[in-house]
Amino acid sequence: MNGNLLILCFIIYCAAVSVQLFYYFWFFLAPVLYRHPEPSEKLPPVSVIICARNEAENLRNFLPSVLEQDYPDFEVIVVNDCSEDETYQVLGEMLLKYPVLKVSTIGKDPRFSHSKKFAQFIGIKAASHEILLFTDADCFPVSRNWIKLMVSGFTPDTEFVLGYGGYLRKKGILNLYQRCETLFIAMQYTGMAIRGIPYMGVGRNLAYRKEVFFRNKGFGNHSHIHSGDDDLFVNSYARASSTKVEFRKDAHTRSLPDYSFSSYVKRKLRHLSTARYYKPLHKLILVCEPLSRMVFYASFAILISTMFLWQYITALILIRTGTVLTLFYLNGKKFEEKGILPFVLIFDIFSPFVNLILYSGTLRSKTVQPLWK
Repeated sequence: MNGNLLILCFIIYCAAVSVQLFYYFWFFLAPVLYRHPEPSEKLPPVSVIICARNEAENLRNFLPSVLEQDYPDFEVIVVNDCSEDETYQVLGEMLLKYPVLKVSTIGKDPRFSHSKKFAQFIGIKAASHEILLFTDADCFPVSRNWIKLMVSGFTPDTEFVLGYGGYLRKKGILNLYQRCETLFIAMQYTGMAIRGIPYMGVGRNLAYRKEVFFRNKGFGNHSHIHSGDDDLFVNSYARASSTKVEFRKDAHTRSLPDYSFSSYVKRKLRHLSTARYYKPLHKLILVCEPLSRMVFYASFAILISTMFLWQYITALILIRTGTVLTLFYLNGKKFEEKGILPFVLIFDIFSPFVNLILYSGTLRSKTVQPLWK
């Protein structure tokens, strides 16, 4: 490679490093520096909504931790959506024990199929209260103060509160990868929300006002999309002035991770299939980070193989690597994600390529196999 091309490659390398450092210091540092406001003394009534299809075992294991929250006025609405397992019996037993539990049942109709959005709509219609808090049947809050913290940030001007939902720590590379990815996405969506660009939330831990849902005609603008009951709804209607984040330790939820690569890929494809419907600015911000990361590693490989200005090349990669590890460590403490730091650099290298391959698959197929969750 001639000198002019190497100089151009070095300029591209420096530009990629600059873009990466901007993301880390502007967006990903934001959750580390964020200080949650003092909670209001007012504790508004809350409706917790959980949609379940064939989740009898998970409901038996996890639903009590929601029903036994330390909160003065709340209800828990479980939408039993066409379940064919023991969900009906499990919920029946819990109805006798927990007065806060309400159950809405959707019967199976061979002439009518629907996505989770319809079950979510049924749950929202059944809710008695203005503040709605969502989680999934395979999730559980890590403390009895989950509701209290998730709604503590609601003021008259607050419409959305974005929470954190992590995965249980298990053995294996897939679990490490999922938890690294979940932490990175949390750094991204909480950091962007703190900086005034809310673009998504996770249905495992999300709160908003019922009035917002009906004012915007529910999921009407994207009812044709099977997924997106959480991220697309936030992307469409969350505003900087009315959106808050809540990721204190006791406000977390934990979920069962994918135990096989195929189930992970199916879930990931479903999530990536909604990304094409994000607002243009959000898509631009989300694309530039992994693209700059790929350019960074590619240009580094070219430059270091020729030893062109190797002192500067090495210094820049050490600065970026130190920044990545430091902010993953600090955010890991904030989000209670332990044991992933040794895996971070492997995730950092491979994740943009993995996501590119999977996202390309969603574009080629145009549609993704519809899944209820």
